[in-house]
Amino acid sequence: MNQPAIAPKRKPPALRLVSTKELSRDHWLAVRKGGIGSSDAAAAVGLNPYQSQLELWMIKTGRDDGLPKVDPNDETSPMYWGTLLEPIVAAHYTRRTGNRVRKSNSVLQHPDPDKTWMLANIDREVVGTPDVQILECKTAGEFGAPLWRDGVPDYIQLQVQHQLGVTGKTAADVCVLVCGQEVRISRIERDDVLIAGLIELERRFWQYVESDTPPPADGSDSADTALRCLYPKDAGQRLDLTDDRDANSQRWEAQLKQTIQQRMGDASTAVFKTGSVSWKRSKDSQAIDMDALLLDQPDLPTRYSVTKPGSRRFLIST
Repeated sequence: MNQPAIAPKRKPPALRLVSTKELSRDHWLAVRKGGIGSSDAAAAVGLNPYQSQLELWMIKTGRDDGLPKVDPNDETSPMYWGTLLEPIVAAHYTRRTGNRVRKSNSVLQHPDPDKTWMLANIDREVVGTPDVQILECKTAGEFGAPLWRDGVPDYIQLQVQHQLGVTGKTAADVCVLVCGQEVRISRIERDDVLIAGLIELERRFWQYVESDTPPPADGSDSADTALRCLYPKDAGQRLDLTDDRDANSQRWEAQLKQTIQQRMGDASTAVFKTGSVSWKRSKDSQAIDMDALLLDQPDLPTRYSVTKPGSRRFLIST
């Protein structure tokens, strides 16, 4: 006698943490600092090509005042065009597939009390079809397009799997507009094994946030920017690292540099068995404010001198 098929256990839906319908951008950013959002997922596990764990940690711990900010109204910014074109991408997705979509207008939260730090914003909910429930809209310009050559980039796949993990849904479509003229649609099915691993890696990152402990630098430009922001000045101390095996044996220059900078903090110099390094702020210098000079009195440049802040330089001596 054949046994009846057992339907897979339905996963609980996400909690609607806050409505975004009339939420200001500043309030929305503040809400996002309370957890790891879907767009944070790849950075949280060290797989975002544009953002390091260290930079994301600075944002989540409120240390991001000195980090470069993207102006949402800057028409040269990919984020500006991505936001502007999102409704068009969503409409074209419906035209291409016949699937109806609607806005979620909420920051979603994982329903498990052990995972309340897992948040998600989804671009659109797909309605009226059992095959797919989420639509993620993307745009890729001239420089971003190569990342999409072989399909959905890994860091976007992690973003979508995070969304599926938070919402309990089974599949999502990613619709990308490439260089303003080509639409590609890819289906991403829920991968419970990947989601379980992603959750554990994200949990480790969130422990860095909760313990106020910076994660290790990774040698990226993002980590370099974060370290310069985190430690803009040196305090004059000398740090002895002659007996630190890791600091004396690192091989990769960029990661070694950032690892040492992270160990130094606001120390000015560090001593090793084979030499020393210094990380000191250069002296302030004077420069001419040319815009003000040209608008006012071109014959009196000395009246418009401005102080140019120095920056810390990382120098190696043996």
